[in-house]
Amino acid sequence: MSEAQSITGEQSIARELTAFQNNILVILAKEPMYGLAIKRELEDYYGTEVNHGRLYPNLDELVDLGLVEKSELDKRTNQYSLTDDGYDAVLDGITWSLSKVVTGDDRADEIREIVDESY
Repeated sequence: MSEAQSITGEQSIARELTAFQNNILVILAKEPMYGLAIKRELEDYYGTEVNHGRLYPNLDELVDLGLVEKSELDKRTNQYSLTDDGYDAVLDGITWSLSKVVTGDDRADEIREIVDESY
C-alpha cells in the first residue's frame, strides 16, 4: 500500500493522508505546477532531496483519490492542479490545526499577523 492509509468513514480524506501528501496539496493550493516544480518546493521545505520514487507515486495516489488533477503540458511534462476536493482537504487540515493552536485572543492575533504577512 502507498503512504496513505485506507480511507474510511465520513472524515475528510486529508485526515488519512501522510504529512508528505498534505504538503503536496498545500503547495498546489498556490497554483498548478509540474512535477519538478513541486519537487523543488518540497526540497526547500524539507531541506533535503526528494526522490522521484517518492514524489510521483504520491502524486498518482492524490490523483486517484480525486484531490489532484493531472494534465499533460507536453509529451514529457505533466501539470498537477488541486481539485475542489483537494482544496477542501487543505482547508480541513488548516481548520483542525487552528482549532488546536488558537486557545485565546493572543494566539488568534498571532495567527492573524501570520495571515496578514502572507499576502
